[in-house]
Amino acid sequence: MTTRTTRLQALAAIAVGLLTLSACGSSADADGSTSGSTGGASAPVTLKLATFNQFGYEDLITEYMAAHPNVTIEHKKAATSNEARDNLNTRLAAGSGLSDIEAVEVDWLPELMQYSDKFVDLTSADTAGRWLDWKTKAATDGEGRLIGYGTDVGPEAICYRGDLFKKAGLPSDRDAVAQLIGTTWESYFAAGKQFAAKSDVPWFDSLGATWQGMVNQVETAYETPEGDVIATTNPQVKATYDAVVKAGITDGLSAKLQQWSDDWVASFQDDGFATMLCPGWMVGVIEGNAKGVKGWDVANTFPGGGGNWGGSYLTVPTQSKHQAEAKALAAWLTAPEQQIKAFKKVGAFPSQQAALDSPDLASVTVPFFNDAPTGEIFADRAKAVTVSPFKGPKYFPINDAMQQALTRIEDGSATPEASWEKFVADVQALG
Repeated sequence: MTTRTTRLQALAAIAVGLLTLSACGSSADADGSTSGSTGGASAPVTLKLATFNQFGYEDLITEYMAAHPNVTIEHKKAATSNEARDNLNTRLAAGSGLSDIEAVEVDWLPELMQYSDKFVDLTSADTAGRWLDWKTKAATDGEGRLIGYGTDVGPEAICYRGDLFKKAGLPSDRDAVAQLIGTTWESYFAAGKQFAAKSDVPWFDSLGATWQGMVNQVETAYETPEGDVIATTNPQVKATYDAVVKAGITDGLSAKLQQWSDDWVASFQDDGFATMLCPGWMVGVIEGNAKGVKGWDVANTFPGGGGNWGGSYLTVPTQSKHQAEAKALAAWLTAPEQQIKAFKKVGAFPSQQAALDSPDLASVTVPFFNDAPTGEIFADRAKAVTVSPFKGPKYFPINDAMQQALTRIEDGSATPEASWEKFVADVQALG
């Protein structure tokens, strides 16, 4: 992990390189294979596919190559979204070295939209109405060019340890837990205080993870559509900061385990916390980390109503020398049938309308989560999303600065007041 200063310096250098590229780069022909294409190549072709974390594509890649004998797929999988982002930005600025298909996470997509001409236009007659409207809008530039096929979305529920609830004398079945947690952040934190009164186990994993669910319900948190940075003056941001710090630190509800850290991963085997905000893709993460642990379940509710955390896109950089074949593969991987298969494999919840309406999706249950009907639950949670927050080109570094601020509080290196002031300085340093 780079230091924040190093990361900001790298961002500045990348931005200069990308601006230079945007002045001299060529735009690729938008024609090419769509979802209706066979994707077959007249001569053998090797396609490089770059993803990160868990997209659930391993079996799908094998299936695609079996159906297309002339296509060989090399899958490059980064360990984290940050690693994938750094690689993509560096190679985009260099003008070479990108894969034929690059996965892009929604939180750093706005940075790339500034250089949308570096990606193939994926618009076709087949793409109209294919995805949730807000999913398509985020990947469409000012000229109407669609630069990414939507993969998953992250509608949020609450995952919880039913066995720990029962041990604390609280209801443990998912309907009763949904009622206990309620539909507001106040009710979620109040339920946590009830649990904490009868258990030594923390209520949630970290300030940062809980912050992410809260800020994703703020329509305009860090930047305005006009380009003004408001992160440090927006009263909603400060109020949310104060609320999560009070719940996690003052009320003692946080386990202070930063997501993806070694301690966080290990905590799943050691009663690390009782609940966590749970986008659809987190189901597979929990099952992998908590292997052998019994008691996990999913409650069909979310504080604040509905929320979306995460989701990605498949893009085809203009650097690709096999754009038609890459478009065909990307379209196939994001088609409803494959999205449902990926959801069954790793919990990557579909973003295509046809998949959301599929009985096959509604019938999905997960034995590890007490046979929770995750297909039905996350479909309900997707329908509950009413806010699609605006994310400008500085969203990622600003949100990273906020995550660093919350981590400082949890590791004891700064008070909430001092950490907020450092956040303000960090945002101002972005320019």
